[in-house]
Amino acid sequence: MHLLDEAKIYVRSGKGGDGCVSLRREKYIPKGGPDGGDGGRGGSVILVADPHLDTLLPFRYAPHYFAPHGQQGSGSSRHGRDGEDRRVKIPVGTQVRDEETDEIVADLDEPGQEVVVARGGRGGYGNEHFKTATNQTPREATPGEPVVERTLLLELKLIADVGLVGLPNAGKSTLLSSISKARPKVADYPFTTLVPQPGIAELPGDRRLVVADIPGLIEGAADGAGLGHDFLKHIERTRVIVHLIDLMPMDESDPVRNHEVIRRELHAFSPELASKPEVVVLNKIDLVDPEEREAVVRRTAHAIGLGVDELVVASGATGENLREVLERAWDLVRSVD
Repeated sequence: MHLLDEAKIYVRSGKGGDGCVSLRREKYIPKGGPDGGDGGRGGSVILVADPHLDTLLPFRYAPHYFAPHGQQGSGSSRHGRDGEDRRVKIPVGTQVRDEETDEIVADLDEPGQEVVVARGGRGGYGNEHFKTATNQTPREATPGEPVVERTLLLELKLIADVGLVGLPNAGKSTLLSSISKARPKVADYPFTTLVPQPGIAELPGDRRLVVADIPGLIEGAADGAGLGHDFLKHIERTRVIVHLIDLMPMDESDPVRNHEVIRRELHAFSPELASKPEVVVLNKIDLVDPEEREAVVRRTAHAIGLGVDELVVASGATGENLREVLERAWDLVRSVD
């Protein structure tokens, strides 16, 4: 599944330093020759794919990236200092396009991969370069190359391992915010989430799962009702489904029927989608009376057609059993890779 995250940045390389015109003037060397040094190279702007980043959001608040200019050459054949390169870290999976030409500049899909998006200008030649047998004291130098300015469009495509599905208000956004640093909108009304929200869930052993909170599905979605095909086309590309069932729906609907609604819509849209590995989670167990939990879970599991050990009882709000949800999802993702 590809989740889009977009940003626009402005980059500018450094100008090359100008070459210097200088003639040696030393007390005991009356016929000193040219000794004007070259200008320094301007700094380049380089994008680097960093596996520790997972969003382009910071670029929306800091969109300008400029590299310093090269210094001008000076006498005594001194070369101007080069401008330092400006290295900008972006998430792995970011595609870079030139806004003006719409050309794809790079697709950084591997950690450590980098691309120069604005090359620094070369420094100009000092007059010592122009000395010849017939021109012993040249008074010419060349300017440094100009800056390169570009507007770039960044588009991050995260491949989601796990898609969270369930009716609106099943608790998907709350669960996602509990297992990752993602902060999707959470509220007690339907369709809080209107676009897929990605999050990175960390597991021991340096394991990571990209989890996406998919917009809520309703009955008739396969025919376009609600968010309809927008929902289904997103979930179609995930590897594993985590199906959340609200044990205490606010509308007092039947959790078992709600499960059937989701399964029916998945089948109606695509049999392949419906056959994806699934972790069934009975969510919001914290709202169930502790004395009735066992009976409620057993009754719900039986009605769905699963054994109690085939599903996970959890709470996105309190964090109960969320580690088990992730471990089961991890095992299923590994099995389909």
